[in-house]
Amino acid sequence: MEAESQRPKGREKTISALNVAIETLNLAKELSSITPAKAVFSSASVILATIRVSPLLIFLLEGCRPKCT
Repeated sequence: MEAESQRPKGREKTISALNVAIETLNLAKELSSITPAKAVFSSASVILATIRVSPLLIFLLEGCRPKCT
């Protein structure tokens, strides 16, 4: 039971860290004057955003599946 109650806290911490990383990459992209660097920052930001959203998508998809009886 203890592990289950701590799980959301760990997930929130991970989501928070991903949000900080995404914002940092977006800021770096805006401040950069080198086009290839902007492309790299943008791509990395999209990858992190996908990672951030994927657990939510999995949860939603599992919740929408019909239950087998």
